[in-house]
Amino acid sequence: MTFEAGKSGNPGGRPKSKPFKEALLMEALSAERGDKCVAKKGSLRWNARQLLEKGEVSAIKEIADRLDGKVTQGISGPNGGPIQVDLTHLEPDDLERLETIFGNLAGSAGRDAEDDPGGEGAA
Repeated sequence: MTFEAGKSGNPGGRPKSKPFKEALLMEALSAERGDKCVAKKGSLRWNARQLLEKGEVSAIKEIADRLDGKVTQGISGPNGGPIQVDLTHLEPDDLERLETIFGNLAGSAGRDAEDDPGGEGAA
C-alpha cells in the first residue's frame, strides 16, 4: 500500500471506546441480574468478571489504567483557580535567565511598571 498525499492513513481517528470499561460494565450488569459469565475463559470480559466477584478494586483500577488509559487530571492553583507564580523575590540574575528562556516576562523590557504591583506588566 502506497502513501497518498493529502489522504489520512487513519481516517477513523483514534478509537473512542474503552474496552476494559465496557467489559467491566457488561459483567457488572450481568452479575447484578444473577446471570453466569458466558464469556470465554481468559477473555477480557471473563477476567473482568473474576475481579468483580473477588472485589479486587485495586487490580481493576490497574488494568483499566493500562488498557483504557489513565484518567486525566487537571492542574490548577488554590481553590481550582489558575496557578500563580511569585517572581517578586527573585534576584536580577535569576530574572534575566528566565527572560532568556521565556522571553520578556512583562512589559516591553521584561520589567513591571512601578505602579503595577500585580506583576502583570503594562496593559
